This record gives sequence, C-alpha cells and structure tokens, in this order.
Amino acid sequence: MWQMMELLYGHKKRMVSREDALPGRDAYPYPLLREHLVLGTDMLGPDTPEDPAPWPDGSEELILAGGCFWGIERIAWQVEGVHTTSAGYAGGWTPHPTYDEVFSALTGHAEAVRVIYTGGEPVLRALLEQFWQQHDPTTLHRQGNDVGTEYRSAVYWTSPAQGEVVRESARLYQAALDAAGRGTITTELSPLAEAGCGVYYTAEAEHQQFLARNPGAYCNHGFNGVACSLGSGAG
Repeated sequence: MWQMMELLYGHKKRMVSREDALPGRDAYPYPLLREHLVLGTDMLGPDTPEDPAPWPDGSEELILAGGCFWGIERIAWQVEGVHTTSAGYAGGWTPHPTYDEVFSALTGHAEAVRVIYTGGEPVLRALLEQFWQQHDPTTLHRQGNDVGTEYRSAVYWTSPAQGEVVRESARLYQAALDAAGRGTITTELSPLAEAGCGVYYTAEAEHQQFLARNPGAYCNHGFNGVACSLGSGAG
C-alpha cells in the first residue's frame, strides 16, 4: 500500500523552487468566510483591507501545519485561550493560491492553520503540547496517507518570544520521542516572515471548521502515542 502511494505521489515530496512555483494572483479568487462556526469570533481580523476588525488586546498569532488543516484546526480551537482559528496556506511562494493549486505541490505552501490567542506563554505552550502530540512530526512531507510538501509539519511564529518557546518545545518533544524509540522531528520551524513569501492566506469557505460541519469526515489526527508536558514548569 505505502509503495503504491510513493509511486503515485512521491514527486510531491520535492519542494518547488520560487522560480518554478505557480504565479498566483493579486487578490483572493474566492469570497472569504468571516465568522468562526464554533467560536463565533472574527476569523479575518485587522488584515482584511475592505473591512478590518481588531483582535482582542494582547492577542498573538501563530501558524501551525501538520497534515490536513481540517484536523489541526479542530485541535487548535479546543485549546482554552484561543480566540479564533482559520484554515489556510502558508510557507510557500504563490500569492493567493487556491486549494487545488496547493494540492498540486507547485505553490510551496503547506496546509496551515492561523491561531489567534490571548493569555501569553501558558496558552502558547498548551497549543504546542497538543500540536506535537496530535500528529506525527517525524514524517517528512507526509502525514499518514497524505503525501506532499503541502502536508508537511511546520510552526511559523510572529514574535521572537514565541520563537524561543517553539524551539524549546521541539527540543523537549524530541527528547520524549528519543525515550520512546521514535524518529527525528522534521518540522519546519521559522518566523512567518521568513517562510516562503512570508504571508498567511485564508482558505476557501468550505474548509473553515470543516470537521465541525462534517463531524464524521476524514481526519488522520489523534494522539500519536508520545506524551510530553510543555507547561510553565517545563523550562
């Protein structure tokens, strides 16, 4: 089975260069959904030129990727302190890509989730703890049967303080993986501004809170068998 998947999709595990990426476009080719189905909050925020809305005071932004964005988003919106989430694309070169373009692995983008949270470092640690434990960060450009650079594991931060916590969490989780006899983390760790074109793009409306709309739909996320506490006492 896995050999067949490699034969069919193995070419998608090669990261496209900036020069060879799809050209994209100057604006979204689809309408954006604004209200979060589960949390009832604004998913678009102050970076929506036609109708900006502020995040709550003290909000921070983090981008997570770990396979299909449906499952990663559901993990994130359940963490206490999260104000809103959205499914989207990040880390690649193509401006304003579509889902089909990202799926082709010719944009460089990962299926990603933007998380807006308040509560500072404790909430960040809670998010990262769930992130590491609910997918397999040791499989390069693959999550389960989903193969391609768009399914890679990645964390993109938006402040230096976040970056320090993210890197520490990776070290702690690698130690837990080592103790369990598991593999090496392949997760891409980078400031969002240095990941591809440095922009997060919100995905089409049908992908937002997909597993809340379709509870029995496909999801390959769940506890990976290796627990690791990243709470305030972890450092």
